[in-house]
Amino acid sequence: MGCREWAAAAGWPLLVTSRDWLKADAVRGKLFTPVPPFAMASLLALSFFRQPQSKGPLRSGNKLRGRRRRCGEAAAAMDQLFGNLKGFFKTEFTVIDNNATVCILITFSLLVTARQYIGDPIDCISRDELPPNLIDTLCWIHTTYSLTDAWHKKVGVEVPYPGVEKYKQGEKRVYHAYYQWVCFVLFIQAVLFYVPRYFWKAVEGGRIKNLILGLHIPILPEEAKENSRKLLVEYLAINLNNHNILFYGYVVAEVCNFVNVVGQMLFMDMFLGGEFFSYGSKVLQFTDWDRSVGFDPLIKVFPRLAKCTFHMYGRSGDVQKHDALCILPMNIINEKIYVFLWFWFIILAVLSGVVLIYRAFDIFLPQIRFIVLRRRAMLANKDYVERVCDHCKLGDWLVLNLLCKNMDPVNFRALIKDYVRRLDHKSIDNA
Repeated sequence: MGCREWAAAAGWPLLVTSRDWLKADAVRGKLFTPVPPFAMASLLALSFFRQPQSKGPLRSGNKLRGRRRRCGEAAAAMDQLFGNLKGFFKTEFTVIDNNATVCILITFSLLVTARQYIGDPIDCISRDELPPNLIDTLCWIHTTYSLTDAWHKKVGVEVPYPGVEKYKQGEKRVYHAYYQWVCFVLFIQAVLFYVPRYFWKAVEGGRIKNLILGLHIPILPEEAKENSRKLLVEYLAINLNNHNILFYGYVVAEVCNFVNVVGQMLFMDMFLGGEFFSYGSKVLQFTDWDRSVGFDPLIKVFPRLAKCTFHMYGRSGDVQKHDALCILPMNIINEKIYVFLWFWFIILAVLSGVVLIYRAFDIFLPQIRFIVLRRRAMLANKDYVERVCDHCKLGDWLVLNLLCKNMDPVNFRALIKDYVRRLDHKSIDNA
């Protein structure tokens, strides 16, 4: 049942004609959009609670009509709100959802920022008579460190904590300065993940949205459908073989997406001191059932307890060395974030690599392009789809795929039929 029938069932008059629809974009978007489940439920609920109209002559309908109008506006606002939320996560690429990755990274960045600058990121203790706040600030600025020889020693017997023991001259230290930059790095990664999408949107320039001409709406009036299809078919016929730059931009965006994922994995490995690539696998090995790793790899990358050494002037004016033991509670959050990112980036890298292989088949095998368009346009005639693919180059094929992805299937079937007729007519004219 369409929007008009639901409105009639709820007692709401629809006074918009097809001529008004053709004139007003705003009306078209609100009254002829397919009713999603949440908006449909709202319409039904409001129809149950509406007051019945009085049959008496003294009953005025102005108040009732005003209430219905306000309810209709509320339902439309709810529909638009949820539609925007759903559209925010809609990806332009075949597999990779860059918006989801951007949201994840920004959320992690805000979480770490709140813990780092609003909470208490470090707590240090020392035997020296120094103010605790001063020790915390100095150790935060000068960074903490762990001793590599103490990572594999037995906790509670040889060392109090992995990586923490009395420093011996010449012993190797590993400084942990990167956790101060985690929030900034995550934000920069989010920006970089948006670059391929931004590039594609700049190349595409809203062309597909402008070409739809309302054909994504299944309950569009028949006259409006014919007019929109006629305009779209004429555009496709005139611009046949002129969309290759769009296809090349699409491929470049997918290549940038793959390079971005792999490049960020290399950067994170360098950022974490060469520990990122083996991070997730070691975490999987270190479980309650398998202790073959020997110690928790999370502690090695993000220690919760570390040492700090700094120098200050003493009471006699001499330079004195101060040692402190620091607790890093924010690393509990950091370690969980990077465990998730390890798995997430592995999945993204595999999927984006598969997309590039698939795109190579699209370029070199016309049969694959036919199969893809046929699968998208299941309602269209097979012979029509084959004839369209024979006439179209890569750019035209991509435009048809994007149109099919965004159009109502019934309208796209009619579009393919009209397009084949137009191509046949063009071939006769050229002959």
